[in-house]
Amino acid sequence: MTGRITGTGSWVPEHILDNDALSNMVDTNDQWIRERTGVERRHIVWQETTARMAAKAAQRALEQAQVDPEEVDLILVATISGNEILPCTACSVQEMLGAVRATCFDLNSACTGFLFALNTAQAYLNSGIYRNALVIGAESLSNLTNWKDRGTCILFGDGAGAVFLEADEKSRYAQVTHSEGEKGRALTCSSRNQKQYVEHPDAQETYMEMDGREVFKFAVSCVPQVIRELLEKEKLSGEEIRFYILHQANIRIIQSVAKRLGEAEEKFPVNIQEYGNTSGASVPILLDELNRKGCFKAGDKLVLAAFGAGLSYGASLLEWK
Repeated sequence: MTGRITGTGSWVPEHILDNDALSNMVDTNDQWIRERTGVERRHIVWQETTARMAAKAAQRALEQAQVDPEEVDLILVATISGNEILPCTACSVQEMLGAVRATCFDLNSACTGFLFALNTAQAYLNSGIYRNALVIGAESLSNLTNWKDRGTCILFGDGAGAVFLEADEKSRYAQVTHSEGEKGRALTCSSRNQKQYVEHPDAQETYMEMDGREVFKFAVSCVPQVIRELLEKEKLSGEEIRFYILHQANIRIIQSVAKRLGEAEEKFPVNIQEYGNTSGASVPILLDELNRKGCFKAGDKLVLAAFGAGLSYGASLLEWK
């Protein structure tokens, strides 16, 4: 039994911070950002919460699947930026949707989070424990961003994407994942624990910190590697893949992955120019946009791939129905 995607949804804040506006906050400019990242603007939470964005994306996925919230068995939210430690974001989403039957929990794997959450949901459906699942990636990264650090603030944005899965005997799904904890210091965000702030009352706010060069090198190496591993495992050639839907971290990374795989860039759709890096939300937002544009047809084979903090990376194959 495999989970078939029967609905997708996404939601982003209305407030937009473009490169020109950002250049008034930090020493940078539009051309510099575009050339190095591909980002032109990003959507930033104003009064929204991570849970509220997740619930709006999930509601759209349920509407497309024509499923009532009361029918949902499982809600998984991939996030590193919930507004509260307790309750978990998934339980807040359950309350907002009225999905009273659902079991709910969050999953933390940063930019790889949605992919890992999708794998987790597939395992539950495959085992027969649940018959359906809402899988959501939602991030308010602007709350974790140092807006004085031009090495990171140019990259990140906020948003949420969701898919609804229903158990299906004829669907196809496969995955390959890896983690390399010894490289984890390349991308970090410290916790604001109370002891730290009692002992150091003048401590700075805690923000994401990234060794951009190290993460870039990791991504352009590991993503093609894990995609090849997945295709070999499934005995598929690149010609049989309709789209490669990659985590939207940097346009140069996506272009490098396409080149290393020997595939046309047209098979690697992008929306990083509009949203920036939304971490665990980027893959489901892009998936929803492509779905609603009618880009998929029955039988299309899609590869989803992501990489992120941990460091972790993975690729999944699904066949569109």
